[in-house]
Amino acid sequence: MSTVHLHELTPAPGARRPRKRLGCGSGSGHGQTSTRGQKGQRGRAGDGKLVGFEGGQTPLVRRIPKRGFSNDAFRVAFQVVHLGDLARMFQNQREIRLEALRLHGLARGNAPVKVLGDGELRHAIQVQAHAFSKSALEKIKKAGGSAEVVKR
Repeated sequence: MSTVHLHELTPAPGARRPRKRLGCGSGSGHGQTSTRGQKGQRGRAGDGKLVGFEGGQTPLVRRIPKRGFSNDAFRVAFQVVHLGDLARMFQNQREIRLEALRLHGLARGNAPVKVLGDGELRHAIQVQAHAFSKSALEKIKKAGGSAEVVKR
């Protein structure tokens, strides 16, 4: 068995074919119209068409009626924290600040935090967040705690 050297490696026969050399005279087989056919849109320079172009027919995006609107420019994307998670993570603490939420991985980055009322709260806690749901506020008050809304 002989050793194979890198400089001896070649592609399999027929795996590579030479590129078409367009516009190099009639003897090349790709002269004159350079494989573009006769006249027409595809035969011209600058033939690139936009995405969604349907040959002049009214495009689908313009045929379908538009409904509703998007308020994404002013939408506030809150990070959600559940009361059950707070009760589980902070069993021995009475005060929960935003820094503590980020430290324990319940909130990330600088996005505003909203506390939702999923889960049970067994002891009074003082919670700091940017927003609270009605059910979360009720459960916190019922347990004897308080909720502090922090400005964004």
